Amino acid sequence: MSGQSLLVPGEISPVRSVPGNIRRPEYVGKPAPAPYTGPEVQTTETIERMRIAGRIAADAREEAAKHIVPGVTTDELDRVAHEYMCDHGAYPSTLGYRGFPKSLCSSVNEVICHGIPDSTVLRDGDIVNLDVTAYINGVHGDTNATYFCGDVDEESKLLVERTRESLNRAIKAVRPGRQINVIGRVIESYAKRFGYGVVRDFTGHGINSSFHSGLIIPHYDSPHATTVIQPGMTFTIEPMLTLGTYEHDMWDDGWTVLTKDRKRTAQFEHTMVVTETGVEILTLP
Repeated sequence: MSGQSLLVPGEISPVRSVPGNIRRPEYVGKPAPAPYTGPEVQTTETIERMRIAGRIAADAREEAAKHIVPGVTTDELDRVAHEYMCDHGAYPSTLGYRGFPKSLCSSVNEVICHGIPDSTVLRDGDIVNLDVTAYINGVHGDTNATYFCGDVDEESKLLVERTRESLNRAIKAVRPGRQINVIGRVIESYAKRFGYGVVRDFTGHGINSSFHSGLIIPHYDSPHATTVIQPGMTFTIEPMLTLGTYEHDMWDDGWTVLTKDRKRTAQFEHTMVVTETGVEILTLP
């Protein structure tokens, strides 16, 4: 694995402004969102609005990813995605969600998820996950992907490629009538072939007018995930695979989650809607 030094927290820049004409999610300015009490199966009209949100999120993610080069800060990547979403009439869903101060999550190397963009400078050989969610027309679209910065070592490349493949395999396993746990069963069985850890404490989730509806999508084979998949359900699948343990630590910021052994980790995510025969991915760029 790469011999990069471990990450340390950087300086966080001031909160970016959002034009006043852009609709905010209800949780902005509050300590927590209101509990979601609606259905997991969405109407055709809601799904169409989620297609728009999903495309904007995916395009903002890809626009920020174009700037991943040695020497750029994760705060600069946040600026690019923030401006893209605002320019397209969307609110960056993470901004102000339970107090999160930025418009995307940037998780580098040993950071599993929820890294806060800051003055951290990306180095040649890093891997960086960008997690972007857009809110527009009253709904959210959530996606993430892991990218290479410069010349990345082979072990890290394989981890990233196989994490992407685990998501693809999980998506193909989704069918109406199956239980949610088929998703984690497929991911975990694939990851075990390579000796990877599968993160348990952070999961996929239901998404619609709510950022996190309460529906949980584990990425390991959970006997408790017995909810039956139905057409019209909207949720994310976002496997997090590690080169070592799936256990984690958290920085004092209350957000940044790292592998306990500080080995590298990768993640990919799509928002999708269940169809009569499988799924439609809503977060393709």
